This record gives sequence, C-alpha cells and structure tokens, in this order.
Amino acid sequence: MDRSEKLEAYFTTAHHFQEGIQILRDLALKTKAEETFKWSAPVYAIQGKNVFWIARFKNHFGVGFFNGVFLKDPKNVLVNVQKGKTQAMRHWHFKSIDEIDKKGVLAYMNESLENQKKGMELVSKKKAAVIVAVPKLLKDALGEKESLKKAFKGLSPYHQKEYSEYITTAKQEKTKVSRLEKILPMILEGKGLNDKYK
Repeated sequence: MDRSEKLEAYFTTAHHFQEGIQILRDLALKTKAEETFKWSAPVYAIQGKNVFWIARFKNHFGVGFFNGVFLKDPKNVLVNVQKGKTQAMRHWHFKSIDEIDKKGVLAYMNESLENQKKGMELVSKKKAAVIVAVPKLLKDALGEKESLKKAFKGLSPYHQKEYSEYITTAKQEKTKVSRLEKILPMILEGKGLNDKYK
C-alpha cells in the first residue's frame, strides 16, 4: 500500500470519529502543508519538516503539533499529554464534531506552519549534546557527491553519529570500506542505520 492509499484508508475506514477527522483533514488541506503518512497517521509538513498531524483515539480525536509549545494558544486548548517525555508537543482534543472550532483550528495550523518556516524548534538537551566526529573515509565519500553530502546533513545528529561509529568501529580497513559501500545508499534515502529494526 503506497502513501496515498494509506491516507485514504485512514480517512475512509469506519470509525466513530471518521467525520471529525475528515473535517480536520479538510482544514489541513486549506493550508500550504504537504500531506504525508507517518507513524500510522496523517502528518502535515513544510520544507521537509513535520509540523502537525491528525489522530483518532478511542475517546477523542484531534490535531497534534510537533512544536506546539510555540503556539500562542489564545483559546487555551492545547495540552501536553506526555509531560516529562515531550517538551515541545501539544495537542488539541475533541470529543465530538460540535467541539471543532474550524476557524480556530485553521489559525493554529497556519501559525504552526509559519513558526516552522521561521525555524522555531525546541531542540532537546539530549539532541544538542550529540557531537558527531565524522571519520575521514566517510567525509571523503561525502565530499565527492553533493547529493550525498546534502542527504547526510539532513539526517538527525543521532543518525549521523550512528553512521560515523559504524565506520570507526570496524577494525580492518577492508571492513570499513565494505561498511561504507553498504551505508551510502541508505544515507541517500535519508534512512537511519537501524531504521529497518524499528
């Protein structure tokens, strides 16, 4: 099933909040966000960055904002459902379609997209602490191909570190070279070293 089929299935599968999530989708499609499908849910992105998503649960449905901490929230509706775990995410929950403030939801979606364009992201202390020492072999390979260099820079510091350590932990030079050959296509695809196991 490709991305568009997954999206359609998410919105058309019978669910007691089916009408509600469709209303939210209609609002999302009025924005300049790109609709995609990740983590089993519709996600809306701009400039390659995830900004908000639409979700349905047993007792509610709603919109989640990846960097919702920066939203002004004049309606005082946003909640942090994972206190202690996530500092930036915020959610706007609904229990029925009557609770959807269409104008308000659209305004929050557009504000979150504008914030992303301005680069407003909460960098976790954990993420900021990742220092990547790229081994020479990998650095040379990245220097030979601009698309590869760009793809590597687009990876999270954690994934960059994974790839760098994968090369440096090989004891023999031929192992380092074979590992390099293995990871270059993965880097170009924007994948992490161990993504297939997650």
